[in-house]
Amino acid sequence: MTQRITVIRGDGIGPDIVDATIQVLEKLGCDFTYDYADAGLMALENHGELLPQETLDLIAKNKVTLKGPLTTPVGEGFTSINVSLRKQFNLYANVRPVRSFKGTKARYEDIDIITIRENTEGMYSGLGQIVSADGSEAEAMSKITRKGAEQIVRFAYELARREGRKKVTAVHKANILKSTSGLFLKVAREIGEQYPDIESAEMIVDNTCMQLVMNPHQFDVMVTTNLFGDILSDLCAGLVGGLGMAPGANIGQDCAIFEAVHGSAPDIAGKNLANPTSVMLAAAQMLDYLEMGDKAEKLRNALKEVIETGDRTTRDLGGSHGTTDFTQAVLDRV
Repeated sequence: MTQRITVIRGDGIGPDIVDATIQVLEKLGCDFTYDYADAGLMALENHGELLPQETLDLIAKNKVTLKGPLTTPVGEGFTSINVSLRKQFNLYANVRPVRSFKGTKARYEDIDIITIRENTEGMYSGLGQIVSADGSEAEAMSKITRKGAEQIVRFAYELARREGRKKVTAVHKANILKSTSGLFLKVAREIGEQYPDIESAEMIVDNTCMQLVMNPHQFDVMVTTNLFGDILSDLCAGLVGGLGMAPGANIGQDCAIFEAVHGSAPDIAGKNLANPTSVMLAAAQMLDYLEMGDKAEKLRNALKEVIETGDRTTRDLGGSHGTTDFTQAVLDRV
């Protein structure tokens, strides 16, 4: 049976980089059927809402979605579309791998770190957000559950074991946030004991930021709560050349969304300038998820060769070419 994939092309540069990625998936011989759906500004124009019901229905039906960057209008009472999707489908695990590619303008070589972030709880759950009538005070609530912490920490250890990783570091702020971060750390310690084959470490989040800059090679898999994971995964992207090199997966019990983690870059939209690497790497994550690891590896190796040799690379990678030339260079190697 053919695997159906929901495709959200997204806003800004989204359509350019998603279409480029679909070309590569077809050249790889992935026998997918693509169902296109709108979300973001495109959906607002066409349907009068950021996240139409028919898009949600397609995501639910196909279970696997490839998504370009979306724009949520800032400060106009719109909820983040990404947060809405994570909640709607209980995509509790956010998986953000970063890997060094020779030929990027990265500050380090041989980086290979996966940040696993709890995606539905913590500061981003949207609970108790209050601004006083006079605008002088604001409140927000962070909620951590034992179930949520257990689910994400176990996910991290299982991924580490499956991928032959050696170490999982739980990142927290339990010295100050004794209730929420304290519970997360307690659960992380309990679960770590159940995986004697993997080294367990723990680190306070501010120290983690410093250590990532000073000696990133000590990290392998990091697992943490929502807000810290958001910050740390972007910091990790900076170690390998920026968000253009960083894919992301949002995974639940029976549904997953794979995405570029950078923004929609409206200033270069439609100008054939965007680097499609992030979405292509997200597609490789999707292939792994669908147990098509050989094709995922082919895709990563093709990207690696293009970037290492500087063959038709985009401007952010030090080249002078556009999206279509870069894509062709990848297609030539696939």
